[in-house]
Amino acid sequence: MYQSFIGGLGSLPLAKHGKSRTINCENPHGEKGKGGMAESALGPSRKGSPCIRGLAPGSVTTLAEIEGSGIIQHIWMTVTDRTEKDYYVLRDLVLRMYWDDEETPSVESPLGDFFCCGFGRGCIVNSMPIVVNPTRGMNCYFPMPFQKKARITLENQHETEVPAFFYQIDYLLTDELPEDIGYFHAQWKRELITRRQKDYTILDGVKGKGHYVGTYMALTALERYWWGEGEIKFYLDGDDKYPTICGTGTEDYFGGAWSFASQCDGRTVENTYCTPFMGYPYYSHHDTSVHNFYHNDDTLPQRGFYRWHIMDPVLFEEDLRVTIQQIGTCHKGNFERQDDVASVAYWYQAEPHNPFAPLVKKEGRWPR
Repeated sequence: MYQSFIGGLGSLPLAKHGKSRTINCENPHGEKGKGGMAESALGPSRKGSPCIRGLAPGSVTTLAEIEGSGIIQHIWMTVTDRTEKDYYVLRDLVLRMYWDDEETPSVESPLGDFFCCGFGRGCIVNSMPIVVNPTRGMNCYFPMPFQKKARITLENQHETEVPAFFYQIDYLLTDELPEDIGYFHAQWKRELITRRQKDYTILDGVKGKGHYVGTYMALTALERYWWGEGEIKFYLDGDDKYPTICGTGTEDYFGGAWSFASQCDGRTVENTYCTPFMGYPYYSHHDTSVHNFYHNDDTLPQRGFYRWHIMDPVLFEEDLRVTIQQIGTCHKGNFERQDDVASVAYWYQAEPHNPFAPLVKKEGRWPR
């Protein structure tokens, strides 16, 4: 039964065990031999149901409900990032996932941020578990096992109807899974203004055994000068005042160095990048979506980062808390900062999990 989790090119010749299934609008229940049955103007089984044709405001749509034991292996989704009302669709749609018989979600995040596209904007992401291709082709390869049931929903908190939503969920049905399997979790958080000398909390309240596998951070700089000296901290299994794991700086944690910058004609130029396990895919200080005769396109600098602990998961036996400092530096030295920070934490743990704090209202999720 462990063979279902063996990945990589080296294992491709090995025989696989299970039943491959897919849920999308052409086969909404993943039934055997019932894909592509809808009709179109081209005739029977000719692209008759490629998408959900409209998400009503306030609606909660069940994208998938799978009975039995299995593993979600791949998720693909795409949607417009704007309507005539505003440009925050990716923050207004809320993705949730439930495992087995739980009543509170194990995954809860704005759709875009879950796929490393914060600020309500799509961007190219080329990493191992999360891939976003042109234009907003959002993919997730985190394995998501379940023993009894899996349910994935999408809530539309946008002011108006979102005209079309495309998705596909590829999964494997299995006879059984290991008893000590970890369940996939992800949680979004935000502080509109962090507090000086108080670390931003990426994740807290996790109880039980598990391992931390990733961080996405969307940071809007509210002060001038370099912002990335803050150290990430992992408080493990009863750590109180001081953590067991403490990093050396924000850009260090995301795999960069020396402020991600190079010099060009006497100016400091930031470099974005994507690699399998860490990246800086998004940087902007202009609003390229809105044009108005009465204001320019300047915005506060926005930066998006990811770090996947796939080769180096952070293990915990009893509890976990993850924080990061807001410390910058300038010509005078290091200083405590206040910025706008949002994040998604990704981890596996044994169920049951502690319920998440209520997700803030959509207005509290909109970018500056």
